[in-house]
Amino acid sequence: MSSLEEKFKQFELKNKIAELGGGKERIDRQHKAGRLTARERIDILLDPETFVELDKLVTHRATDFGMDKNKILGDGVVTGYGKIDGRLVYIFAQDFTVFGGTLSRANSDKVVKIMDLAMKMGAPVIGLNDSGGARIQEGVESLAGYADIFYLNTMASGVIPQISAILGPCAGGAVYSPAITDFILMVKQSSYMFVTGPDVIKTVTHEEVTKEDLGGAMTHNSKSGVAHFTAENDEQAMMMIRELFSFIPSNNIEDPPVKPCTDDIKREDEKLQTIVPVDPNKPYDMKEIITTVVDDYNFFEVQPHYAQNIIVGFARLGGRSVGIVANQPANLAGVLDINSSIKGARFVRFCDAFNIPIITFEDVPGFLPGTAQEFGGIIKHGAKLLFAFCEATVPKITLITRKAYGGAYDVMSSKHIGADVNFAYPTAEIAVMGSEGAVNIIFRNALSDEDKKKAVDDYKNTFANPYKAAELGYIDEIIYPKQTRYKLIQALEMTRNKSKSNPPKKHGNIPL
Repeated sequence: MSSLEEKFKQFELKNKIAELGGGKERIDRQHKAGRLTARERIDILLDPETFVELDKLVTHRATDFGMDKNKILGDGVVTGYGKIDGRLVYIFAQDFTVFGGTLSRANSDKVVKIMDLAMKMGAPVIGLNDSGGARIQEGVESLAGYADIFYLNTMASGVIPQISAILGPCAGGAVYSPAITDFILMVKQSSYMFVTGPDVIKTVTHEEVTKEDLGGAMTHNSKSGVAHFTAENDEQAMMMIRELFSFIPSNNIEDPPVKPCTDDIKREDEKLQTIVPVDPNKPYDMKEIITTVVDDYNFFEVQPHYAQNIIVGFARLGGRSVGIVANQPANLAGVLDINSSIKGARFVRFCDAFNIPIITFEDVPGFLPGTAQEFGGIIKHGAKLLFAFCEATVPKITLITRKAYGGAYDVMSSKHIGADVNFAYPTAEIAVMGSEGAVNIIFRNALSDEDKKKAVDDYKNTFANPYKAAELGYIDEIIYPKQTRYKLIQALEMTRNKSKSNPPKKHGNIPL
């Protein structure tokens, strides 16, 4: 009997050692830096008592530089599966207290194992990154481990959702796995991402820059567009992942979860009637329209700090999850430019890959003019958004609130590129350009002031309204702004069983 007790005791001891990671002193240091440990993060993220850990006792196999005498159970990454809102998810969390969370061959094998399982079971993968990068003592073994993960990230793209949280350092080769995943979340003041750090930059280009300015949360959320969300701390980051998860399906074959809707689907709001100003040059906040019409006024915005002339995010209408893409007249008059085209295109493609209907709120005066845009490749970047909308086969519903000018009208999910339902407010203007500009081109400035004013009025009466497009069937219905919520929900119900497939091919060649 005693030998049996000893066996159980030995098992319990190994378990305890594995759970301590790098030991109490290192855990205290992690806490002092304002960061939680890998296991604490998992506990907050997943439903209570649902986490099942795999490979808890794995150790590295390196022998160089005295590594064979330095082994820690688990080897610096905690992997397994659990549930969020009762739904299966796979998770890996790098443990900075063990070898600085660096990636070893054994460590990457653990990640590869759960990614393989996730693909077989059709469940999302969440990566909690907090790592010093490649484990230098292992050399090419570590690099091979990274490449294996990159390959699986790519194979899983568009098949299962992949979410990355950057909760500490993420540098060098380590940044490319999160970059392939669908969403990246960063924590202010404690997380950073860069391909080469401040020291290397100083040596090579003589630029001096801090870690925070180079690759901090706000840099990637507002300047580079690499990240999608910012959290104040680790706890909030985990809650944001849970909320994001509530809008998306588990894989590309399932539909997103439907929530019971307690918000009256016929709810009308009188303030919508006057939200769009009569003066076409006056700005207004498109977010007000969005939050007013969605369920419980809850709009979960994606990339709120980047390319603010376009708005993207998730909401519910009648309990169903939708992706929203909207021009923002309150920022740069809502024009499309390089950054907003890229931001919109990536979001549209995510929604299309995961069966989330796309609702477009349109008020766009065109593409941003200027040499910086042309030299920066606005033609190919603008084409990304066009390509994404054209390619999307999910239900597409578009509402024109005011301006829909020129090529930008085509690009913003117009009837001609496959939108299923196109609405317009009576304030909509669908034309090649604004009335003043059009008259100047048509008459080449050959008119007297009086005739010009009359010509501008004529153009306005002909084109600065939704009726010409409605006569041609390009707009299905002109609606009162206050009816927006019910009209969108009706259109969503009508398109629920939409089935469309593009011509068979390996894949398109998106203008990158």
